[in-house]
Amino acid sequence: MSKKVGFLLVNKDYTLDGVRSALGLAVENMYAYAYVMNNELTDVSDYHKENIDWIRDMEGEVYSTVDANVDNLGLVKISLEEIGKQLRDLDFVIPYGILRSDKS
Repeated sequence: MSKKVGFLLVNKDYTLDGVRSALGLAVENMYAYAYVMNNELTDVSDYHKENIDWIRDMEGEVYSTVDANVDNLGLVKISLEEIGKQLRDLDFVIPYGILRSDKS
C-alpha cells in the first residue's frame, strides 16, 4: 500500500529542492504533496516547472498559501487551516529545509 507524504516548505532557499524531493518519493510509488508556505517563488526554471507537473502526473499536488505562486506557477491555493486538515490524512509529514538556530 502506498504511503502519503507531505513536505512543508517554508524556507525559500530550499523550496524547489523540496519539490524535487517530493517528486522523488512520487516516483517511488508514494503519494507526495508539497506545501509552499509563506514565500513567493521567483525565477523558477523550466526544469522545476516540469517537476511540479510530474508530481501532478503521479497523483500528487503542489499547494501554496501565496497568491503570487498560484497566479504565476499554477500552484493550488490553500490556507493554513486546510493544510492542517490535510496533514491528518498523511502517513508522514516532512518539515523540509527548516533551519534551526544553534543556541546551546
